[in-house]
Amino acid sequence: MPVLELLTDGQDHRLRDLTKAAADRFKLTDTERTEMLPSGQQTVISNRVAWAKTYLKKAGLLANPVRGMVRITDEGKKVLAQKPAKIDNEFLRKYASFAEFYNKTTPIESLNDQPEAVATPEESLESAYRILHDALADELIDKVKSCSPTFFEHLVVDLLVAMGYGGSLADAGQAIGKSGDGGIDGIIKEDKLGLDVVCIQAKRWEKTVGRPEVQAFAGSMEGMRAKKGVLLTTASFSKDAEDYVNRIERKIVLIDGRLLAELMIEHGIGVATARSYVVKKLDYDYFEGEEG
Repeated sequence: MPVLELLTDGQDHRLRDLTKAAADRFKLTDTERTEMLPSGQQTVISNRVAWAKTYLKKAGLLANPVRGMVRITDEGKKVLAQKPAKIDNEFLRKYASFAEFYNKTTPIESLNDQPEAVATPEESLESAYRILHDALADELIDKVKSCSPTFFEHLVVDLLVAMGYGGSLADAGQAIGKSGDGGIDGIIKEDKLGLDVVCIQAKRWEKTVGRPEVQAFAGSMEGMRAKKGVLLTTASFSKDAEDYVNRIERKIVLIDGRLLAELMIEHGIGVATARSYVVKKLDYDYFEGEEG
């Protein structure tokens, strides 16, 4: 709630300014303001404010108008007008968007809700990892949607090459965006030898992509005599669209915004390693002959 209250003026605020304001509000000492997480990569207060921002955004109480800036939403103003005693995860669960995000951490969270069940350290680590991973995927989707069409084409090239398609980066770059066909953005090699080709369509759609768009893509592939295609979107596909590709002879892979973000994370496109933790275990083989 303190983070949301700091945004009551309805203006855009930089996250670092919000962090300082929160520190002032809590009357943190200089030592508390500079206290670092165990990783040594971020202060505790900036980490807490950043996660408060993420959780409030998931519930729709604040928004990111531009990168690095936050602003309260109309729903956020309504919540403050109700003068709640506190705003915590339990409060935010009434918002479907937050509940969906929060529930991705189950079954670990459900285990912790039961007094007789205790999560192991490994389970807690996995749960925390999933939270970070899902938050990153959501950020990636938002960022990709804000990219220019040209940059989006480059992103698709980088991803496909990282996945082993398109031959070289130069070959793939020349193939994407050069087909001239209204329903196809490019044709790339399936492998480095070029034994087969794959038609590509990559669009930054906001609305759900339905069967007509997918069917048009399949029709364009017919003109190219291509049997394989990949259709990427920053949005989602309708059930009819998914059913359609399962019934036709041509092999068309549909990649929605969520899967696109997952693939980008998996193949290191648009993301960087913040830190890594190595979990070690006892090597019983090393001690095998000790008793003798």
